[in-house]
Amino acid sequence: MGVAHGSSLLIYALVAIAALIFMITRLKVYPFLVLIIVSLLLGLASGMPMDQIVKSFETGNGNTLGHIAIVVGLGTMLGKMMAESGGAERIATTLIRWFGEKNIHWAMMCVAVIVGLPVFFEVGFVLLIPIAFNVAKRTGKSLLLIGLPMVAGLSVVHGLIPPHPAALLAVQAYHADIGRTIAYGLIVGIPTAIVAGPLFALFIHRHIKLPENNPLSAQFVSKAEPKPDSELPGFGVTLFTILLPVILMLIGSWADLVFTPKTLPNSLLHFIGTSDVALLIAVLVSFWTFGASRGFNREQIQKFCGDCLAPIAGITLIVGAGGGFGRVLMDSGVSKQIVDLAQTAHLSPLLLGWLVAALIRLATGSATVAMTTACGIVAPIATAAGVTVQPELLVLATGSGSLIFSHVNDGGFWLIKEYFGMTVGQTFKTWSLLETIISLLGLGLTFALSAVV
Repeated sequence: MGVAHGSSLLIYALVAIAALIFMITRLKVYPFLVLIIVSLLLGLASGMPMDQIVKSFETGNGNTLGHIAIVVGLGTMLGKMMAESGGAERIATTLIRWFGEKNIHWAMMCVAVIVGLPVFFEVGFVLLIPIAFNVAKRTGKSLLLIGLPMVAGLSVVHGLIPPHPAALLAVQAYHADIGRTIAYGLIVGIPTAIVAGPLFALFIHRHIKLPENNPLSAQFVSKAEPKPDSELPGFGVTLFTILLPVILMLIGSWADLVFTPKTLPNSLLHFIGTSDVALLIAVLVSFWTFGASRGFNREQIQKFCGDCLAPIAGITLIVGAGGGFGRVLMDSGVSKQIVDLAQTAHLSPLLLGWLVAALIRLATGSATVAMTTACGIVAPIATAAGVTVQPELLVLATGSGSLIFSHVNDGGFWLIKEYFGMTVGQTFKTWSLLETIISLLGLGLTFALSAVV
């Protein structure tokens, strides 16, 4: 069987994605199985050597899970401790009191922007979803109205604003000024988050009905009557515990400013600033702040940790399989084909940065891969063309492109589908559309900004 080239590769990729959606939505096959089957068939159709197809899928699966499995596991434990102690309830009631029930969707967006700054999207998501479940229960509002502004806030900082890891990589690749990138990122990011989050959520939640029973929500929302205020952990302690991983990751990103690189204190700060270690420390701290100090004994804390992992096993497998599918798209040459198309188009550097990142995102499913790969491709082209575009704006254009239309090959798509209890179709109408609004609006505002600065 020969290796497929050019347009036939792109056609195979489109057929694979269409088959995937059809099997999950119409035939109701479990997504984990469908992702494996479609990945293998795509590898065969594109002419990849047979011994490499499985290896490619396993590599993508392993690379995705290597990060996400640990993050989701530790984040869920932290969320469970926060829920059992009443911490999630405390934050929910405080936010409702400060912002009022009418404006709670604005509150969720603000919290997400703050929490999302130093952490990957998935980390921020697992930290905040227990609060979203509790706020939705307390206010009786749709989880979409509460949850979509939250994921919009997380997504905008993921793609546009350093010190987020993806945005930081782009800053380095384009030799941009980090301070200016943060300032421009906020100018573009805040209005974008407002439109894609609270405003979009107000519109869409009326048209989509979520199932009454969400098994994951039950993990984080207590069935009992709300506890009296005196029995809940304090707002300060709760906030400190949930923001601890965020603080540790920020400290890690500042390590080089505080200590000389390669020295022991510097290495130590980098070590505790990794998402896995920061979350682990926060979980251990929560055993005291949400556990022992609230009167739970060791057996109860152990039971919370064990119980909360069972429901996320399925999600974790699906997210990993999405990563495997993305890797097969890369190794079969589909991603390269897409990039070659973009390069022959002779566009302005801002539009080229956006387009290359958008196409890689559609092909691989990862915003981080899209952003980092696009920078590597576009930076030399922009330099060679001698075009005078501010590198900070290139960072924003590329970041906006990397967020477009999250679909079935993106781990985040399945994470949101499962936690919100939506069908694949509903996830397209809410999450995928929300990401596309962020991407297009981000590009438009970046062009507007380039006319001014």
